Amino acid sequence: MADSPGDRILVTGALGQIGSDLVSRLREVYGQNSVIATDVQDQGDFPAPFLHLDVLDRDSLRQIISHYSIRTIYNLAAILSAHGEKDPDLCERVNLGGLQNVLDASREYGCRVFSPSSIAVFGPDSRPIARQASSLNPTTIYGVTKKKGEEMMLRYWESYGVNARGIRYPGLLSWKTVPTGGTTDYAVEVFNEIQAKGEYTFYVREDTRLPMMMMEDAIRATLMLMEAPSQGLSRWRAGYNVRGLTFSAIELASMIVAKKPGVEMRYIPDDRQKIADSWPEDLDDSPAKQEWGWKSAYDLEKMVDVMLAGFA
Repeated sequence: MADSPGDRILVTGALGQIGSDLVSRLREVYGQNSVIATDVQDQGDFPAPFLHLDVLDRDSLRQIISHYSIRTIYNLAAILSAHGEKDPDLCERVNLGGLQNVLDASREYGCRVFSPSSIAVFGPDSRPIARQASSLNPTTIYGVTKKKGEEMMLRYWESYGVNARGIRYPGLLSWKTVPTGGTTDYAVEVFNEIQAKGEYTFYVREDTRLPMMMMEDAIRATLMLMEAPSQGLSRWRAGYNVRGLTFSAIELASMIVAKKPGVEMRYIPDDRQKIADSWPEDLDDSPAKQEWGWKSAYDLEKMVDVMLAGFA
């Protein structure tokens, strides 16, 4: 939430899975011209105002913040889990270097910051249910960058007063945007593939259970956190657990088949299985519930109904 009606909002990584939906929602709330969308990719048909921005270019970032009187930044520019394992150097540069540039600029210009964390901060020792205070022992470079990102945001808050906040997103589900290299992409791909081919091959085992969240819930949680009074937030402000729903691959497949008889499902695990096995099966989000009133609006059946309708 912007600090006053005249303040503008900057979104980095606006063309990504989260960014496109978040920009749309923010513009509904604050007005089209109050939300400046940016990305390193070409604009295409993305609605203006849109600017090209590489978050590693600190000078351009500062110029945009100054010129457009930015007071709130949603930093969504990131390299996701599966892609991060293929190019760890790029993952570190973007996820940590970009975040530091945003925090440094926010310290200078007095901006509030939202930068997402992820369930990838957890390791195998957090299974089956990751508590808010569970140890953070990530096994992927993406998870390492998110853990360090939480620590960085908390340090900037405690040392410099930068009002930085974050959520440990589960796997995000949306029919509006193409998956962008996450380990949980199968839970979106399956809907597209069964519409096109009548079949889908999961790249995880049928018993693989992971926390997921509908994009609508994720956007709502993000805005709820940013609207919450700062004094009501605890030391978890840089990385709250938020629970959406949790299900196994076969539970998802069975629900889809019940709604759409005749589709075929197979399971052939690939290298993403190892990543999935290192993440928790479920989350305890008690602090988010208690501190800013979080509650999911979806269960598995409702999610499947929405996704099937979206891909129809």
